[in-house]
Amino acid sequence: MRSQALAFDYIDRAGKRLQAVQRLYELEDWPDTVRECQEAVELALKALLRYCRIEPPRTHDVSDILVENASLLPAAVQEKLDRITEVSRRLRRDRELAFYGSEDLTPSQFYKERDASEALEGARLVVTAVQEAVGTPPSGSPAHSP
Repeated sequence: MRSQALAFDYIDRAGKRLQAVQRLYELEDWPDTVRECQEAVELALKALLRYCRIEPPRTHDVSDILVENASLLPAAVQEKLDRITEVSRRLRRDRELAFYGSEDLTPSQFYKERDASEALEGARLVVTAVQEAVGTPPSGSPAHSP
């Protein structure tokens, strides 16, 4: 099914983003660490929705959809749903600010190591929970093909 292949592609890409985010963190690039964590979380949660055969909305935070469809989610995700939605909402709030800043806020001066560390911890929790729930694509599936 196409939706399942897309789910596996999303979760694979979310995992790769986490690897890239680790490098941003090592470079002490706090705002980009926050921003990229948001993207990893968004991809992972949209993978989860697709895996559960729920069409994800074209929004950056899918927390409300997860909560509305909690009974359709794998039990391991249901157990962590409060924390998962909290991470998604917080990172969504920071998405544009961490990237663009504003007239009175420069991202590199505003975001600190603690912000980046919390974002990375939350992103790891979400991506890992979804990876465990979704698993890996069957060999030979479109998500595994070059």
